[in-house]
Amino acid sequence: MAAHEELPADADADAIEQLHSIRESIDNIDAALIHLLAERFKFTQSVGRLKAAHGLPAADPARELMQIDRLRGLAGEAHLDPAFAEKFLNFIIAEVIHHHVKIAGGEAVALPERAAGAAPTGAAAAAAAHPVPHPPTVHAPSVTS
Repeated sequence: MAAHEELPADADADAIEQLHSIRESIDNIDAALIHLLAERFKFTQSVGRLKAAHGLPAADPARELMQIDRLRGLAGEAHLDPAFAEKFLNFIIAEVIHHHVKIAGGEAVALPERAAGAAPTGAAAAAAAHPVPHPPTVHAPSVTS
């Protein structure tokens, strides 16, 4: 962990207090993000087990693209850079696919990053090329997997 920054001896005490207060809020949000990600991965592990039990592919490129579009829109509404939101989601999707492949008993595959809007690659592309037929699934709009 990095050491705290050196503050000038003549730094304004009120400014320092504000800085610490803001950083405390950031730390709390970071902790909440970790807990939310852990909760999300509990659900995606359930999805992975369900897919493995029924021979479904680890990746669902159509759903991934739908989720990326949806979250880019939400990011724009929240005044967050949509490109950043997409990069973040692509990272999460790659990790979820990695988990799904492992759950299915396959060898985990490192997925290369793909450019925004680019076609799926790696395990996602392989799954798209060899999909297992299954009935359409209705997904709740607020849950990603």
